[in-house]
Amino acid sequence: MTVRIGAEEEFHVLDAESGRLVPRAGRLLERLGTTGFSSELQQSAVESNSEVHDTLDGLYADLSGTRRRLAAAAAQEGLAVVAAGTVPLARVTPRDVTADPRFRRMAEEYRRVADEQLICSAQVHADVPDRDTAVRAMCLVSPWLPPLLALSASSPYWLGSDTGYASWRTMLWQRWPTAGPAGCYRDAAEYDAAVAELIGSGVISDTGMLYQDVRPSAHQRTLELRIGDACPRAETVVLIAGLFRALVRDACHRLERGADPRCDGHHEWLRAMRLARRALRPRRPAGRPVDPPRRPAHLVLRRMLHRLRPALEASGDFVTVRDLLDEALAAGSAADRLRRTVREADLPTGIDLLVTETRGDRLPARAAARRPRPQVATRHADGRSRLHPVTAPGTPG
Repeated sequence: MTVRIGAEEEFHVLDAESGRLVPRAGRLLERLGTTGFSSELQQSAVESNSEVHDTLDGLYADLSGTRRRLAAAAAQEGLAVVAAGTVPLARVTPRDVTADPRFRRMAEEYRRVADEQLICSAQVHADVPDRDTAVRAMCLVSPWLPPLLALSASSPYWLGSDTGYASWRTMLWQRWPTAGPAGCYRDAAEYDAAVAELIGSGVISDTGMLYQDVRPSAHQRTLELRIGDACPRAETVVLIAGLFRALVRDACHRLERGADPRCDGHHEWLRAMRLARRALRPRRPAGRPVDPPRRPAHLVLRRMLHRLRPALEASGDFVTVRDLLDEALAAGSAADRLRRTVREADLPTGIDLLVTETRGDRLPARAAARRPRPQVATRHADGRSRLHPVTAPGTPG
């Protein structure tokens, strides 16, 4: 079975001079047009939708091209874009909700939760044969999703302060009624009945508010991964997409062989593991074992690579995923890199790092430690800084 993949990425819109989040997504969308781009709940974010791809190389080229278009359009408006779970400098206000009836209804009903929805994620779609398979596969892939969150973690800062978490976006996101582990269902009919109860009771208003870590798409024959932060480096999205595709392929194969998708119901462990407080190097919790075992994320990811090798090779992804995982584990998560840069320089330099990586450029190793502490005024309208030499972006594989 060919398992095609696609990705949706959300981007924060920043003022290029100050590095602060600004509600100017409308201006950016006017320049970009609506093809492949859309608005979000807050006017400070835009979403992009990739094409459907057979290969990770194709997905990478698509995501990289989209980021270049976004960066160029943003520069013309004196803006910059950042793919990260949160950005360090933002303002919470009820006035910046996008003028859409559905968004306005959500803002009125959820108030402070909606006001603080200043977060961005990356979502990955993988083909499944049918909706029943998608629903049954959720239970098989769910235990392996917290390490993917650790890979994506990019949101340690919130409203100017270090939260102590690698993914503060996760903490904000989990306040929505349906956010978290998906649970297990016998088939699509049982899942759809549960969704109908949520809507009928008024807990959520529509299927678009199903915010589980993984869910069957309402409009496509895919399983959708939703657990991760938006990622500054496109390579990280490609790595996560490759691992998720392998998880879905492996789950479908197990179901074909008669595997029982029913779990033991201990989703409190999945919720605890998904917080990614320590990103790629979490503390080892004690207690009841689950599959996969609760070990540091980098060890689980190595085990995952080994376990999924047949599925990765079936898609032609093994070498690319192995090399990208080696690079990700060596460099640390985006949260690690951001904290390191802020520690060695300052917060404006950390914001520059997010802008630079989102654009597709790379800072030389230890560059932040060598340079003097820059001022915010050194950032220019095109999003670049003279203090930031860059190298050509790498490609996966």
